[in-house]
Amino acid sequence: MKDLMGLMKQAQAMQEKMQETQAELEEMIVEGQAGAGAVTVRLSGKGALKGVTIDPSLMVPDEKEILEDLIVAACNDGRAKAERAMQERMSEITKGLPLPPGMKLF
Repeated sequence: MKDLMGLMKQAQAMQEKMQETQAELEEMIVEGQAGAGAVTVRLSGKGALKGVTIDPSLMVPDEKEILEDLIVAACNDGRAKAERAMQERMSEITKGLPLPPGMKLF
């Protein structure tokens, strides 16, 4: 019974840490870039798009498709960075818990 109580306390502490981490991720800003920095996007740690910066040299009407592709690439880069940050934070929280292999909490 002692082990069960200890496990319950660990689970409660982990839940509190996860809530704190979720709040941190919402406030965190990651940047994704494409075209050697010609397009930069800013996303929250949860992947919500917060802003876009476009180099003025890309504002050529005939190159609209290139700009669109760069924006998509920058968003994907930013989302991948946000995903890595989330995984790192969550692995810190679950470190030391006896979770079955492959079980994900996020």
